[in-house]
Amino acid sequence: VGSNPIPSAMKSVTITYFVHGTTTDNESGIATGWAPGKLSKLGIEQSIELRRFLKNKKFDVVFSSDLKRAVDSAKLTFGNSIIRDKRLRECDYGDLEGAKSEKIDSVKHITKPFPNGESYKDVEKRMKSFLKDLLKMHASKKISVVAHRAPQLALDVIIKGKSWKQAITEDWRLRGHKGWKPGWNYKLEG
Repeated sequence: VGSNPIPSAMKSVTITYFVHGTTTDNESGIATGWAPGKLSKLGIEQSIELRRFLKNKKFDVVFSSDLKRAVDSAKLTFGNSIIRDKRLRECDYGDLEGAKSEKIDSVKHITKPFPNGESYKDVEKRMKSFLKDLLKMHASKKISVVAHRAPQLALDVIIKGKSWKQAITEDWRLRGHKGWKPGWNYKLEG
């Protein structure tokens, strides 16, 4: 008599994703990429306000990009109990780091890396590795992530099934919203 293995229960993780507060580079229209970046006065205020906004929400684990602007934002919002992960970094714009933001043609660099940098598909690869580890080590938990634009768009691609072109062209930041948004929710299942 053959035995039918009992299927394992599907694992899931709830992710609330926050982009770091506004930086001095954001205010100057500069592409920061992997540079540390510095929160502006507004960015500091946004991070503190987010803490008040989230006061009744509980997260099991808080992850942050290891870049200074994200770490500073995460600390202002969540305190020092954050886990830094370099896979959550912004896209590496390579030679275009420090250039005016309008020179960053995201659609052109979905598969083609920025000169001496990476492509958005590279960011997707990093994020898939991060998500795989989340499912393995933090199943059934509520996770908060403080990071950047490209990893957030990668979640739209990986979890919501959007194409990169769709994620980029539907990005709220490109629809006349230059401000800051307090978060996105994702349900990762695997």
